[in-house]
Amino acid sequence: MTPPERPASFRDVFAVSEYRAVYLAMMVSWVGDYLARAAITVLVYQRTDSVLLSAAAFAVSYLPWVVGGPLLSALAERYPYRRVMIACDLFRMALVLLLVIPGMPVPAILVVMFVITLANAPAQAARSALLPVLLDRRQLAVAMATNATTVQAAQVIGYVAGATLAAAVHPQLAISIDALTFAASAALITTGVRNRPPAVNESQRSHLLKETGAGFRLVFGNRVLRSIALLVFALGAFAIVPEGLAAAWAAEGSSDSVSRGIDQGMIMAAGPIGFVIGGLVVGRLVAADARQRLIRPFAILAPLALVPALAAPKAEVVALLTLISGVAQGGLMPTLNTHFVLALPHGFRARAFGVMQQGIQLSQGGAVLLTGVLAEHSKVPPVVGLWSVGGVVLMVVLAIRWPSARLMDREIERAEHGVPAIPAARGRRNARHTPQHVSGAAGRMDA
Repeated sequence: MTPPERPASFRDVFAVSEYRAVYLAMMVSWVGDYLARAAITVLVYQRTDSVLLSAAAFAVSYLPWVVGGPLLSALAERYPYRRVMIACDLFRMALVLLLVIPGMPVPAILVVMFVITLANAPAQAARSALLPVLLDRRQLAVAMATNATTVQAAQVIGYVAGATLAAAVHPQLAISIDALTFAASAALITTGVRNRPPAVNESQRSHLLKETGAGFRLVFGNRVLRSIALLVFALGAFAIVPEGLAAAWAAEGSSDSVSRGIDQGMIMAAGPIGFVIGGLVVGRLVAADARQRLIRPFAILAPLALVPALAAPKAEVVALLTLISGVAQGGLMPTLNTHFVLALPHGFRARAFGVMQQGIQLSQGGAVLLTGVLAEHSKVPPVVGLWSVGGVVLMVVLAIRWPSARLMDREIERAEHGVPAIPAARGRRNARHTPQHVSGAAGRMDA
C-alpha cells in the first residue's frame, strides 16, 4: 500500500505565481461586487423609498445565472480563459461607471445591474476551469477551500463596507470603488496569467445551444458528476434557510428593534463563519483519503444540526446550530468542488460550472421561497426544523447512493486523459463535442 498523500500547504499553493494572480483578482473583484450590491440597494431605497424596489436591486444580481448562466459559461470554452476573464472585467468596469452618473432612473439601474451580472457567468466559469490547469490535485483541494472561504469573507466585508459607505458618505463612492476593483482584477490577470489556447478549438465547435446541452448531459448523465451535483443542490436547499429566514426568525424572538437586529446578524453571520472554519481546517489539515470518508457524515450533519430548531431555541442557540451546519458545509464543499472539477475533461469545465451555478441558484432561491411561504402560516422554528428533518432523510438517501472511492478515481483518471463519459444526443456521439487530448490537463501546465 502506498502511504497517504501529504496534504498541500498554503505555501505550496501560493508558490504558484499564476494562482496568486488569479486569487488576488478574485478577492478584489468579489469584495467590490458585494460592496456595490449593498450600496446600490441603499441608493435605490434612497431614491424610491420602496422596500420592494430595493430588494429587486439586490435580487436582480442572481437572475442572470438562472436565465443565461449555462449558455454564457459554455461561451467561455471557446476563447482563452485569460482573455475571457480580462474582457469580462473591463466590460463590468465600464458598466459600473455608468451607475455613478447622477440621477440615473431606477429602471435603468436595474437593467445595468442585470447586464453586469451576465458577465459574471463566463468570468467565473473561466476562472474555475483554469484552476486545474494551474494546480495539481493536492494543491487544488487547498485552493478550493481557500477560494470558498475567501468568498465568504468577501461577502461579509463587502456588505458591511458598502452599506456603511453608502449611508455615511454616498452610494456613488462605493460604486466607484467597485469599478476600480474590476480594473485591478484585469491588471492582475493581464500581468500574472500566461495565455493558453482555448479549451474548444474551432473544429470542435457546434451551435452554442448544443454545446450547452452537452454540458447538461455530461453532468447529469455521468454517475459521479450527477451524485456530486445532487448533493451540492441539496446542501444549498437545506443550509440556506436560516439565513433566508433570519429576519422573520429574529422578529418572532424579540419585540425590541435593536435586539432583533443583533439576533438577525448573529444568525446570518453564523453560517459563513462556520463555513470558513470548516473549509480551512478540513482543507488544510485533513488528508485526501480522510476527506473522502468525511463526505457522507458531513452531508448528513449539515441539515441534522438544524433539526433542534423544532424546539424553538433562543437566537444564541440558533446561531450555534447554524455555525455547526456551516462547519459541515465548509468541510464538505471544497472536497466536492475538487472531485467535480477533476472528474471533468478539459473542454467541459466552464460549461459544467454554469450548470452547477444555475442549479445552486434555483435550489437556494426555491428553498427560501417555499419555507417563507410556509412560515407565513406557521412559526419559523418548526418550519426550519421540519425542513431540516426532510434534509436529513434526503442526505441519507444520497449518502447510501454515493459512488465508491474507486469509481471516483476511475472517473478522474478518465478525465485526465481527455475522455468525456457523456451520453450522446439522439443516440449518437457528436464528435465535435469531444475535446482534443490534453496531456496533464488536470495538473499544472508549465511552459
